[in-house]
Amino acid sequence: MEDSRRTHTAIVGWACTTLCLVSYVAAFSHGASLSACSDMMPRHLRVQLHSPNSNYVTVHTNMSFYLPGDKVPVTVRSTRDYMGFMLQARKVSNNEIAGTFIFMPPGSKLLTCFEDGDTVTHSDKSLKRNLSFVWKAPDQPIGDIKFFISIVQSYFVYWAKIESAVVAQGGQN
Repeated sequence: MEDSRRTHTAIVGWACTTLCLVSYVAAFSHGASLSACSDMMPRHLRVQLHSPNSNYVTVHTNMSFYLPGDKVPVTVRSTRDYMGFMLQARKVSNNEIAGTFIFMPPGSKLLTCFEDGDTVTHSDKSLKRNLSFVWKAPDQPIGDIKFFISIVQSYFVYWAKIESAVVAQGGQN
């Protein structure tokens, strides 16, 4: 009788642990969590950060400068498939998230880190490769910006804060 109780307790404990882990990992298949807003680091179990210098992803725009209120196209290109991402524009001067995304591809959704639509993340775990977005600059001047993307190749491998070239604010005196 004692052995069957131990076996039953062990099975129940294993089942609870497994279900908790599966639900924890599955939660991130629908996008980054708000806890990743400031440092853009995934919160998966046992993830391994790879050097930004060895990544296979580039983020860029065809504009070298923008004016307040401009719509800026942003392209993410990759030579390999990946499951998840988080994309933001940040001020060069103080690293604050800036602007809003007004267009995003299927398989992605807006995330509100500090203001509505200031971040884009994945909405499913389908494999992604090349993505296009449109970012809208605030109507007031904010200075030069860079785009940053964190890429999750799998639950265990990611690259954080891959950056674009600087996009200068035009029309400054």
